Amino acid sequence: MSTPQRLSRRTEQDIHWTTTALRHSPTNTLYLQFPRPTPAFPTRFHVARSSLVDVLPRNTMEAIRRPTVAVSRTEQEHSVLIEESPVNALLIYPQFSDTFWSFEHALRFIRKRAFAPPLGLLTVAAMLPKKWEKCLVDVNVEKLADNDLAWADVAFISGMTIQRDSALEIIARCKDVGLKVVAGGPMFTTEPEAFDEVDHLVLNEAEITLPLFLEDLANGCPKRVYTTTAFADIQQSPMPLWELVNMRRYASMIIQFSRGCPFDCEFCSVTEMFGHRTRLKSADQIIAELNGLYAQGWRGPVFSGDDNLIGSTRYLKEELLPALIDWRRDKESVQFATEVSINLADDPELIRMMVDAGFTTVFIGIETPDQDSLTECGKNLNTNRDLVADVKRIQRAGLQVQGGFIVGFDSDTPAIFQRQIDFIQQSGIVTAMVGLLQAIPGTRLYERLSKEGRLRDAVTGDNADGTTNVVSRMSFDILQEGYRRIMRTIYSPRMHYARIRIFLQEYKLQRNRTHLDVQHVLALFRSIYHLGLKGRGRLQYWKLLLWAAFRRPRAFPLAVTLAIYGYHFRKSFG
Repeated sequence: MSTPQRLSRRTEQDIHWTTTALRHSPTNTLYLQFPRPTPAFPTRFHVARSSLVDVLPRNTMEAIRRPTVAVSRTEQEHSVLIEESPVNALLIYPQFSDTFWSFEHALRFIRKRAFAPPLGLLTVAAMLPKKWEKCLVDVNVEKLADNDLAWADVAFISGMTIQRDSALEIIARCKDVGLKVVAGGPMFTTEPEAFDEVDHLVLNEAEITLPLFLEDLANGCPKRVYTTTAFADIQQSPMPLWELVNMRRYASMIIQFSRGCPFDCEFCSVTEMFGHRTRLKSADQIIAELNGLYAQGWRGPVFSGDDNLIGSTRYLKEELLPALIDWRRDKESVQFATEVSINLADDPELIRMMVDAGFTTVFIGIETPDQDSLTECGKNLNTNRDLVADVKRIQRAGLQVQGGFIVGFDSDTPAIFQRQIDFIQQSGIVTAMVGLLQAIPGTRLYERLSKEGRLRDAVTGDNADGTTNVVSRMSFDILQEGYRRIMRTIYSPRMHYARIRIFLQEYKLQRNRTHLDVQHVLALFRSIYHLGLKGRGRLQYWKLLLWAAFRRPRAFPLAVTLAIYGYHFRKSFG
């Protein structure tokens, strides 16, 4: 795929068009004539539409349908031939605010700008016509320039609710320059009524709705809204266009093994959007996607954005994990993280195979240690079991457990705040995402609370920002203060560093070859400066590093990483 060329401002100033330079030929081809030679166009040259947009008035460009430019020199004049060309599709990913999962402050230690690229837009790009020119702008790693908008014929935008403000700003910029906007993804699917300025809403799963839009577009009759209640066969999903990504800007890459979750938590939007049946990509698909990443030079971690990877254990054991084990025999630096449910602890064979396949980290929705609250929200899988023992069993087998927790259920009392603190500390879950209960549009919780008249401001999408759109049974002041106490406590230097030790004492470290570059080495020295010299909790930092160096030397890099995570969480939560 060719990269669009853009003219610098200095080059633009070297080009002077005259009002007599436009004339139509009998073949409906438009010629533009230079009044003098210019360094912008050598004897034989080809540039993308962005260059033409930069030098032609907007009203002129509107009369020209998708041009490319070819320049030829004669003895008398310099002519520019404009002929039909592919659509220029600009794929834009809005910015995340500083949140728990942004890892913004931690990523600075390794000089990365974002955790992972937008998998959805990369997959959409692969579904667009092959003759179209495509350009990705992830606003989390680069600015959206005016030239990007000028180059484009159409903008495709996707995102999650937490990106709403950035998305609205981007849509406004597109509309200001007359650029058509096509939007889809979780945020637009759950609240399409909030985006009146979007020209075309392609909702639900793009594998179904995007082809319908493209067909209507080709026939000149695109509708405003495309939606479906069906679920896509993801074995037909194309490989993401990794070549659109500057991988050096990201800490991880992202793929998807499956969609859907067999459980039915009241607050969760996953099953509403993707269903209860786990739909699986074939092992051959996954290996092809990983080979694509590897061919692009990626040697680092890969996050699998599944709703629940272990929704089909038979498929994992018989197909996917054996294929991953075989693929990684000479690629040990590629390690995986994913999301699972707590019943992983019940299957030692599955854990062993996941470890052998290169999985190092799993995120599990623990939610709460309170049995009544678990029953209330339909998290029956987590009831009647020793959750601390389950977590430790997974850690001892070689997987780091990250956990999600919620306060604000109707069954919660003020005692829940200390119970959450105690559970997180005892379990050794270093990365604990705690949030107030939020009712996401489309969920069963949202529908129930709407009928009860217990909804207020729109959901922010950031379930760790201390806000909620739920009118709770507990006093809101008590709820907010209790939530703040949890966050202040678990990420205080004393508690955080102690929890790292609790985890590392249990954790069975894998013998994977980690891919380290110079920035990862320099991260140690940056952590010494920010955490060991400037930061509060300096004493605890040095105690941890000395303990790890002498007691768990192979875990020393992980200890430094987790210490840096604590720095991010403290910065994010103030």
